[in-house]
Amino acid sequence: MAAASESARFAARAESSNVGPHTIEQFEADIHRIVTNYPNRPVGPLFREVRELRNLAFNRLEGRQPPQYTRDLYVAAGVLCGVLANASFDLGRYDAAETQARTAFMCGELAGHNGLRAWVRGLQALIAYWDGRPHDAVRLAEAGADFVPEQGTAHIRLASIQARAYGQLQLEGDAVAALRSADNMRDQLLNGDDVPGGMMAFPVEKQFFYASSAHLWLGGGQHLGEAEARAEEAVNMYEAAAPERQRLGEMSLARMDLATARLSRGDLDGAAVQLYDVLGVNARRATESVRKRLGQFRRDLAVHPASTAPSAVAMREAIVAHQEHSSAELPPGGTQ
Repeated sequence: MAAASESARFAARAESSNVGPHTIEQFEADIHRIVTNYPNRPVGPLFREVRELRNLAFNRLEGRQPPQYTRDLYVAAGVLCGVLANASFDLGRYDAAETQARTAFMCGELAGHNGLRAWVRGLQALIAYWDGRPHDAVRLAEAGADFVPEQGTAHIRLASIQARAYGQLQLEGDAVAALRSADNMRDQLLNGDDVPGGMMAFPVEKQFFYASSAHLWLGGGQHLGEAEARAEEAVNMYEAAAPERQRLGEMSLARMDLATARLSRGDLDGAAVQLYDVLGVNARRATESVRKRLGQFRRDLAVHPASTAPSAVAMREAIVAHQEHSSAELPPGGTQ
């Protein structure tokens, strides 16, 4: 009877839970709202909200719950760490972004969730790409391809990131092959629903602007023509979205690709249209990637044959003024 009592006490403890279906449902609803709104909202305020929700997920994991809820909590915590990694990256804190991404990947490992693991490897590759480490970007994208996602576009994103990194390395054959691979996967995509969607999805317009970036790196008449065409397609698709669903940072980067392609063929007026739109959007929602692209565009203007033209001078002055009055800052205490 003593042994039976011990078993009964264990059963009572094992049956108790600090998490139920409502808790998981609320996490899923909050995460869906966050990833849906992220591309359209200023990064700093959103960072605070995501951090609080991530801490709640961590606290729940320290309690007692059935195994199926533990997995769900690890997925939720991993997605939220991934959002914080993306936000830290957008705010120019690459070290913090990489730390958050490592934790997100660990959560994906503990949950056995291939979609999350593939997405995080893509984010790590993207950070390396923007940090000027294209070899690391290629390696991380290849590592992400080892995880076959349950559904969605994660592998298309990985191939597109590889194409940009190969372009940065001036490896034309590899870049073109990666672009072709991304196109083929898009054609064969049966279930394009990414869970939880939003910022973690890789829509076709984003694929177009990644392709434009790869072609810009490669340069030359044919590639510049392809870059302009892909960037213009991306911008048109981004503009067609409802205002509350527009991906502002992505649209700005696509516009900068389009501005650069037009500048390369001497169309200063066409470049200016895109640039001034980016300056207006970035004043409301600043990101490090757009800041870098603006700086590069200003340097391109300075060495352009038409650098002394009034429109070129005006664009350079507008960029300088914008960068003096805007910066992306991480909220206090937000580097963890």
